[in-house]
Amino acid sequence: MARSVRTGADDRRAQLLDSASDRADRTFDPDDVADLPSPVSRYFETVLDEGQPYSRTVRLEQRGRFRLGDADSAWKPLEATQNVAVDPPGFVWDATIRVVPFVPVRVVDAYVGGEGSLRAAVLSVLTVADAEQSPELDAGELQRYLAEAVWYPTALLPGEGVQWAAIDERSARATLEHDDTTVSLVFHFDDDHLVERVVAEDRPRAVDDGFEATRWTGRFWDYRERSGMLVPTVAEVEWNLPDGDLPYWRAKITEIEH
Repeated sequence: MARSVRTGADDRRAQLLDSASDRADRTFDPDDVADLPSPVSRYFETVLDEGQPYSRTVRLEQRGRFRLGDADSAWKPLEATQNVAVDPPGFVWDATIRVVPFVPVRVVDAYVGGEGSLRAAVLSVLTVADAEQSPELDAGELQRYLAEAVWYPTALLPGEGVQWAAIDERSARATLEHDDTTVSLVFHFDDDHLVERVVAEDRPRAVDDGFEATRWTGRFWDYRERSGMLVPTVAEVEWNLPDGDLPYWRAKITEIEH
């Protein structure tokens, strides 16, 4: 019998939280972002107040829908818990997708210890997907961490290793290096100086014979104050394919603890 996905999720979560740096508390200082590209500094000054503590670990609860397959596939109910550590960067996304009544699929997507992993099983036991560890998987998962840092925005500060490069007055490129993996994403900002979308031009997408570099977009809205920070509470992600966009995850953040 396949090893329980639940046990694997618990092991990864324990590894993630045990490895989280127990560093002295740091707080946000606007002077730390004064030299960043203007849309980025405006973003930080909008979502963070002076003295805001840096997030060390984060726990999210998500409720929404997930689509397995192509654009003709039906959306299925989703519930997920996500644990995040900032130093070193990592996350464990533990989701239940109800493909048919009473037959849930358990999906665990993670980036822990510099390695990405993805496993899915029916009823948490019968494995239906188990991605082999690879540089492409590592990069894709680290890109996910970086894109979702809008939920824990102190992780996007230069003090957390993120490098910002100017593009124009409404966008900038963020680059993060961890272990042997380096990823970049373009962050786009709206009129209120908030992140409205994040784009990866080359996120690895699983195909039959491996991975294919594909454009990917995450969209964020409905910003609310949580733990003293402005963070989006609704989001959607999609693959931008030659024959059209393929949204596959839509959810609301029902709880968030920093």
